[in-house]
Amino acid sequence: MLEGAVIIVTTAYFGSYQLTLIASASSNVDEHNSPRLVEVNWLQAGDSWHSSKSVPKLKKHYKLDDSDFEFIDKNSLSISDRTQALLLTAIEQINEYISGTRKDFDLPLDMSLGTEFQQRVWRGLQTISHGETISYGTLAKRVNSPKGFRAVANANSKNPFSIIVPCHRVIASDGKIGGYTGGLDKKKYLLALEGVTYKA
Repeated sequence: MLEGAVIIVTTAYFGSYQLTLIASASSNVDEHNSPRLVEVNWLQAGDSWHSSKSVPKLKKHYKLDDSDFEFIDKNSLSISDRTQALLLTAIEQINEYISGTRKDFDLPLDMSLGTEFQQRVWRGLQTISHGETISYGTLAKRVNSPKGFRAVANANSKNPFSIIVPCHRVIASDGKIGGYTGGLDKKKYLLALEGVTYKA
């Protein structure tokens, strides 16, 4: 847990969709306590970042209140501040992914808001290659829980790192698109970017 945690929030548009990006750092960041992303998730039309499902968890996890969250417009983020620079790097890497010049992300993630099992599933998601899709059953086997595909699907839906931890690459066992917490329009958009086809 971070002592004196500082939470920086920004939002950014990618195509017609908007993401909330949240990074945390201790107020005395050093080389051993560098900033990490705690959420990159779709912002539903009409919602503000305050409606993020991670905000209440962050408050509890880091013992924070509203005053510990600072929203900074993406155009006002400073590269000289390490936490803000991380958010700028995340935005840059997502733009590269969308433009087709990046297939893997290289960003520090704080997965500690998830249970041990959820973290195992999220790490399993990171092993799915760009342009590849697998079923929930296959993912369950990959995370050594071969009969736990429902629990794996639930952990998948709790993934706080849309795009970066690619839960959109998990589809139904019959080859159909399956579900997606952020909305099926976004899953279709991401799979199309990666040249993936699926059954209608």
